[in-house]
Amino acid sequence: MCERPAKTVQRRLAYVARNAQQDKERLSRVISDKVLALNEYQQAKTVLWYLHCRSEVHTYNTVLTELLNRDKQIVIPYCTKDTQGNNQLGLWHLEDISELSAGTWGILEPPKERWGEPGKEIAIEQIDVAIVPGVAFDAQGGRLGNGAGYYDRLFACLAAKSKLIGICFDSQIFEQILMQEYDVYMHTVITETHIYKCGDR
Repeated sequence: MCERPAKTVQRRLAYVARNAQQDKERLSRVISDKVLALNEYQQAKTVLWYLHCRSEVHTYNTVLTELLNRDKQIVIPYCTKDTQGNNQLGLWHLEDISELSAGTWGILEPPKERWGEPGKEIAIEQIDVAIVPGVAFDAQGGRLGNGAGYYDRLFACLAAKSKLIGICFDSQIFEQILMQEYDVYMHTVITETHIYKCGDR
């Protein structure tokens, strides 16, 4: 299905706002600390974290810290294809940051020769909480992604128990994201100043 032109305009405006955001490292720490304090995060056993690129909320240092938290299984996504050639996120059980190298768009990911390795690939049903990046969000849990569909396909397959936590800067919050019928809402959206509880997706 083709994307509506208005959604493309929203994405362009959101990129500009995110790229212009000041003090990203400090604000990212504030946002990450709010994530770590959530009850649903503290109770989770398997957590999907993304590793940031470009102007996204920075997550690298938080992931390094959480790798030391031995009561949680830390999972990171990587960009791959399904058997039909559609964009798909692989799910990698990360135990040490040295397992990763720069891949698609310079994002850290496991090397291709290790994709599918027994004991490292995580079944999507195991994810309790997913920390989700986005170009923009709204207070109702609406999310605007990059348009490649990687996360949309992930959301469609997550178990009902999985909680989706979108993180972004205040500058990325829009009054209303233009959602389409296949788009999925976040349960929670967190910025440096707000925690938006959005209900069930």
